[in-house]
Amino acid sequence: MSKKDIALSDSQFQLMSVLWTLEQASVTDILESWPSAKKPAYTTIGTVLSRLEKRGLLISERRGREKVYRALVQESEVRRSMVSNMVGTLFAGNPQALLTHLIKETDVTPEDLKAAQDLLNKETKK
Repeated sequence: MSKKDIALSDSQFQLMSVLWTLEQASVTDILESWPSAKKPAYTTIGTVLSRLEKRGLLISERRGREKVYRALVQESEVRRSMVSNMVGTLFAGNPQALLTHLIKETDVTPEDLKAAQDLLNKETKK
């Protein structure tokens, strides 16, 4: 799968986040590790996992009566793809426009700006 083809809904991303943390998990494992009090239904998790597997983002194997799933894509790949898609859609492919938006339209603290500047300095030295 091409790295730029990865787009997940909020619920799919949340499920993948649990799976990335656990590394491999059954539906039961995912439900037990769900980060919020409002947990989706067992069948909902199973359906989402099945769809993600069909897209080639997961692989599963049978262990007894349950399937155990493992991610085939890394979180960084998904984030890169989704941010790239967002920049393309909302900012006409211009990452500088995204940075300008983040600085002007969000609550960026001086500490955030310092960390960003440190990162820019580090990256430009490479």
